[in-house]
Amino acid sequence: MLLTPLEWQALGLSLKISTVAVAASLPLGIAVAWLLARKQFPGKSVLDGVIHLPLVLPPVVIGYLLLVVMGRRGAVGEWLYNTFGVSFSFSWKGAALASAVVAFPLLVRAIRLSLELVDQRLEDAARTLGAPPWRVFYSITLPLIAPGILSGLVLAFARSLGEFGATITFVSNIPGETQTIPLAMFAFLETPGAEESVARLCILSIVIALLSLFGSEWLSRRMKKRMGLS
Repeated sequence: MLLTPLEWQALGLSLKISTVAVAASLPLGIAVAWLLARKQFPGKSVLDGVIHLPLVLPPVVIGYLLLVVMGRRGAVGEWLYNTFGVSFSFSWKGAALASAVVAFPLLVRAIRLSLELVDQRLEDAARTLGAPPWRVFYSITLPLIAPGILSGLVLAFARSLGEFGATITFVSNIPGETQTIPLAMFAFLETPGAEESVARLCILSIVIALLSLFGSEWLSRRMKKRMGLS
């Protein structure tokens, strides 16, 4: 099962885009999850709905909205390009942005559920001892929600690897630039005699997904054991 150069290229690009998408989303994901889990404010249900909107919207709609907002002539994209020279259109950065958007709800949901399970009396005890909020979060809350963060990262990573509709709508299918594994499979499906390439990429996607899930489960168990939760 040797991959062709084009298939290796799609694999490397998929891993790069998914890693960047998840890493860039993590700080904001933790902040939003904490806000939804711990705070009450007007419009909270609206924010919750907007965060989870990518789960129910067709991916093509998300890609179109990204094109309108973040494209070279978009409301935000044009300003970014004219001010900083940054362009998301037809580049791997745009593919990473599309993957981050569709995977973000999964990341937030996993972290939020972990935050809601944390015994807040532990945090309150630390505050009564004079610990500032940032120290309480860093030394108590963050270690306790680490398994949830890990679970969210794996779910978001797997979703990013499988992203298709938003990516092809926003940044097209450009070999070596935006052509991830799903987009490469789509291109091979339209190419006569490329059935073997489709099968190899399909098997590769399954293997990567299974390795991610098994690795997440193993790391989660180790974390729980270190914290004395199991």
